Formats: sequence, C-alpha cells, structure tokens
Amino acid sequence: MAVETVAPATDVTLGSAVALSCRECGHRVPLGPVFACEECFGPLEVAYDLPSGDPEGLRKRIEAGPQSIWRYAPLLPVPADVASKPNLNPGFTRLITADRLGAELGVEPGRLFVKDDSGNPTHSFKDRVVAIAVEAARVFGFTTLSCSSTGNLAGAVGAAAARAGLKSCVFIPHDLEQGKILMAAVYGGQVVGIEGTYDDVNRFCSELIGDPIGEGWGFTNVNLRPYYAEGSKTLAYEICEQLGWRIPDNIVIPVASGSQLTKIDKGLKELIALGLVEDRPYKIFGAQAEGCSPVSRAYKDGHEVVRPVRPDTIAKSLAIGNPADGPYVLDIARRTGGAVEDVDDTAVVDAIKQLARTEGVFAETAGGVTFGVLAKLVADGRISPSETTVAINTGDGLKTLDAVAPTTGLSAVIRPTLDSFREAGL
Repeated sequence: MAVETVAPATDVTLGSAVALSCRECGHRVPLGPVFACEECFGPLEVAYDLPSGDPEGLRKRIEAGPQSIWRYAPLLPVPADVASKPNLNPGFTRLITADRLGAELGVEPGRLFVKDDSGNPTHSFKDRVVAIAVEAARVFGFTTLSCSSTGNLAGAVGAAAARAGLKSCVFIPHDLEQGKILMAAVYGGQVVGIEGTYDDVNRFCSELIGDPIGEGWGFTNVNLRPYYAEGSKTLAYEICEQLGWRIPDNIVIPVASGSQLTKIDKGLKELIALGLVEDRPYKIFGAQAEGCSPVSRAYKDGHEVVRPVRPDTIAKSLAIGNPADGPYVLDIARRTGGAVEDVDDTAVVDAIKQLARTEGVFAETAGGVTFGVLAKLVADGRISPSETTVAINTGDGLKTLDAVAPTTGLSAVIRPTLDSFREAGL
C-alpha cells in the first residue's frame, strides 16, 4: 500500500501517515490541521505508507501489543511511542456472542455478536477518535482541545484533555440529556450550551476556528477531523482480530455524521490490502432513528444527495440533520450490498430493553437504534440467520436513562416480610 510521499511543510511525524488526501479529487497536501481540500473543498483524510510484505509478522506484532487501540499504532496517524504517553488508552473492548438475543431475532447460534464499546473510559466509542485527535493536537502545538458534540464526544474530549494536560472547551446543544452534560463538565473544562441543533453548534465552531479567539484551539471534529476520524478504523481492526482475523458477513453501524461507518469500511479494506484477513465480500448496514433519518431516506429513494432534516428523536447522539459523510455512507451501503434503515423511537426503547434482558448489555439510545434496525433487517430477510453479523453498541445506557425511565422501574413495593412478598405475586 505504498503511496507517493509528500514533503511536509513542517517537521511532522505521525507514524506511517504521509499526507492528507482529498476524497473527491485526490489532491494531496502536507500533514497539518486542515480538513477541506483547497482545490475542490472536498473532505481530507489521512493517507499512509503502511507496512507491507510480512502479514504474519505484523499480525504477531499486533497481538503482542497493548490491550488498547495502540496495538494498531503502525496503522494509525500517531507517534511510535504513543502508548507511553499520558492518555486514556481506549479500545480492545469486548465482542460478545449474543446467542440469547439471536434466538429471539431468529439468528442461528454463534452467528450474532455485539461489539460493546460502552467499556471505553468515558463509556462510548468517542474515546477512540479523541485519542487520535489528541496526538495530532500535541504535534501541531494546540493548547486547547475543543469540539461540537451531541454529548458523548464532549465527555471524551474533557477526559482526554484532562489526562493529557490540555485545556478544553466543548460546545453542545443546550438541551442534551443531563447525564451527558454533567459528564462533560466534571473533568474541569468549559462546557458551553448553544441554543439550537447540533448542526447550529457545528457551524458556530467552524466560525470560531477563523476568529482570533480560537487561536491555539484544536477542534477534534473540525480542523483535526482527518486524524480524529481514523480512530473509528480500530473498531474494524478489533472485530476482525476478535473473530480470529476474519471479516464478518454483516456489520450494523449507527449513523450520525456517518464518519464511523465510512472509517470501518476503510479499516476493512486496509486489513485486506495488508493480507491480515482474507479478501471476501461483506455487507455494511447503516442505522438511523426515524426522527433523524436523512441518509436512510436518500437510500430508500435512490438518491445520491442527502437532504438535511431537523432532528426530532430521543436518540440525541445521532441527531445530526446534515451528516457530513452521508453521501459516502450511501456509496458504501450500495457497494457492499448493505442498506441504510431506520426505526421509530418506540422501537429504539424496545431494542434497548431487549438487548439488556437477553445479553446484559445496557445500551444508550444510539444502541437502541442499531439493534432496532438489526431486528428489522433480520425480519425482512436482508440479513440471513446463517451469516455472521456484528452489531455495534457505541455507548452506555446510563447516559440516556430518560429513554427507558417511563417504562422501567420497581417491580413492587413491599413491607419487609415474607407475607408481603408473597402477596406481591412475584
């Protein structure tokens, strides 16, 4: 996977990363805190000169690495000594064989798996992407870490900045779940609520980057976005390694901006090119909430363009009405033979409770969307019961308790006597 080397404007060393490349026109620029192509304004992503020629040696090196995303450091835009630096060491979360859930959905035993990313340090997959962004921020000399967020990213940025000794200031819609606001604030950084949707917050952050007040600020999902997004590849790496270096037949992934889905696909393609896994077909499915489903609508209507919507769903972590990577999600779903589907809020809550009841995994509302869509895909025959399927739970249900509170609680209130317990009929 050798690529043309581009001489950087400054002495930047981020592992095997050699340049930023436009996803639209292929134009390359040196590594730096930029996110849009100067030629066509397309999105930039990291290009590499990845290790090649010894798949077995690389596989053994990975397996001997730390129990975190840093085991894949040779495939990421990070310094070689990244594991020795103060960071949260996210990743290598559990892959659960979900036979009880599979039985209820009609999937054969040993074929359904839950990739449970609620086990990360701040209990969401955002710790992966922020860990990569922090390393870029250090290299580029930023002193403040920032982001626009629907909740989970704000907490991940606050925690990672505290651990790395950086300042933080994060921006969120003012009406997020209280648990996510508190989690973002507890790390000591500034948390600013903005009146409006996530898309309003994101536009504000883009303006702040160009203002003198934003000097020295690294915005994880804006000017550091090419590096930040690479963290999602580690989900693909881990899933395949935990399946014995095999690509599953299907992966079901929640869609907010769409970046996670596109980078999981990129990670799978890298593993194939490096010879770490067998080159075989796989299907990628995107999952959205009905109340914020611009990509699902475009997929079903056969459109190439994703039309923005105003979010109205309990799945606030997925409530991005104008997803930046939406068109690329459509391309991947169609190329792999997958789909983009959505479910309503009632199905989201039902799926959260079903996953908890069958597998002991309490997912936040984004997970409810993913597993609600999974159930729909199996019922419709779009996912075969005999195929290996991995569905991703991106966060912890303790962050979105309001979603299940109205229908979940005490089974009974009794006096402290056996007679009272018997009378309750439990």
